[in-house]
Amino acid sequence: MSSSRPTRRRRVATALVAAGSTVLASVLVGISSGPAGASSHREAPLILGDPPVDNTDVYAFVSPDDPDMVTVVANWFPFQEPDGGPNFYPWATDAHHDINIDSDGDAKPDLTYRWTFSTDDRRGNSTFLYANGPVTSLDDENLLFRQSYTLEVIDHRGRSTELISSGQVAPSNVGPASMPDYEALRDQAITDLPDGGKSFAGQADDPFFLDLRVFDLLYGGDLSETGRDTLAGFNVNTIALQVPKSELALKGDADRNPVIGVWSDTERTSLTLRKEGKEKQLGRDVQVSRLGNPLINEVIPAAGMKDGFNASEPVEDADNDALVGRVTDPEVPRLIEAIYGIPAPETPRNDLVEIFLTGITTKSGDEIDVDLNSQLNNSDVDADRFRPSEMLRLNTSIPPAEEPNRLGVLAGDLQGFPNGRRLTDDVVDISIQALEGAVRTGEIVPALAAGDKVDANDRSFGTTFPYVALPHNAASSDGSSGGASAVPPAGGGSGGSWTPAAEPVLGALVAVILIGSGVWLLRRRPDRGLAGVSG
Repeated sequence: MSSSRPTRRRRVATALVAAGSTVLASVLVGISSGPAGASSHREAPLILGDPPVDNTDVYAFVSPDDPDMVTVVANWFPFQEPDGGPNFYPWATDAHHDINIDSDGDAKPDLTYRWTFSTDDRRGNSTFLYANGPVTSLDDENLLFRQSYTLEVIDHRGRSTELISSGQVAPSNVGPASMPDYEALRDQAITDLPDGGKSFAGQADDPFFLDLRVFDLLYGGDLSETGRDTLAGFNVNTIALQVPKSELALKGDADRNPVIGVWSDTERTSLTLRKEGKEKQLGRDVQVSRLGNPLINEVIPAAGMKDGFNASEPVEDADNDALVGRVTDPEVPRLIEAIYGIPAPETPRNDLVEIFLTGITTKSGDEIDVDLNSQLNNSDVDADRFRPSEMLRLNTSIPPAEEPNRLGVLAGDLQGFPNGRRLTDDVVDISIQALEGAVRTGEIVPALAAGDKVDANDRSFGTTFPYVALPHNAASSDGSSGGASAVPPAGGGSGGSWTPAAEPVLGALVAVILIGSGVWLLRRRPDRGLAGVSG
């Protein structure tokens, strides 16, 4: 009997480890199955598994409180639950976070502003807390996890100038007990630039507002699935840059050359070695994410083209026949025709080529009879070097509107999308109408006029730099911040304090217990037997 005990012990132990592994795998799958994509939120298969370097949205606008300045906002790391501790949402330190400016229309960056982050983690082996007391400043000793960044600007010849050597990052908003005045922390993270501009890096409310049921056969097949802001209550990591518009203009002359192109990208080190809890980055930098106009990588490329688009650069777009073909003959209007019976506009869609690839100008065609935001309209542009490419384009000569209209250019507000993108622009409603030909005809499609019925952000934007709203500090699922309502697990009653985070935590605990028990049994000495188990 004693000779068989180790065998039985191994069988039981192995079964426990296997059961624990199964539970843990289920938990991990559940955790990774988050909301569907929005703008560049989880829009391509590869970036789905690497959220810290996922570009989500880019905004570019003439600063409303200083028309001589341009503000660019770029976001990363989507769907941040406010209660996602203990590590919350750090910036990737093995990546470059770039904002690119093309002033001459050759689809190459004339300026690249590059943020590179580093971490000062003071927790060590003493605590798991992000902050071990109220944090009243970015230098407060209670703030145990800190990040900083260098900011450099790289010109078209590759020459780099350091603008900020150690900019402080606004931390994740842990909550009111740990950070009683987060706005003060956010303000301390605004750093002045040598030219009079400003830089900010930190957490913010996700400014994109929309109903993502568009992916359920375009709002349920009968427009019944609308009116809920899918991103309400979620945060993102935000970089905001404000610089004089003359700094971005071709030849430094914003009067003669007011139009710029803007896009963000992330370059990540291609190889990471991990040993004994430490990491070392090796290899060349590889572009893993890219973002210009909103919703492009969601609804223009087919699924098999999305990773390639993220890895490509604007200068390659004109030669990408498959991508251009999806612009001139887009899928969304055909889906709308099939589902709602609204005839798709005739192809080829040269109006969409102007909106997304050349900027709106009479110099590239007569589909849209206005000169608005193409670099071809800059006086000093060499037209022979101009290349169609996907980027957000902004005419900096158009002053801020006194009363911005959420529909932008469609409503006669030329300072709005698709001329740049303001935080308040309703890009989903605008894009649906543009895909249906409204920019070309000048008339809204009445049947789709209501759009997704999400017309504004869940939080008001600021009137001064960095303009984005403060991040949420309560769970998006508990109803306190306008997010999704909590749905209890099957069979659950109405009592208790269950949240969507509870099941993964409990599941992980069960998995650890099972695996730990199995490992303990495997490591027991054979001569001690296995009580309570019969052969």
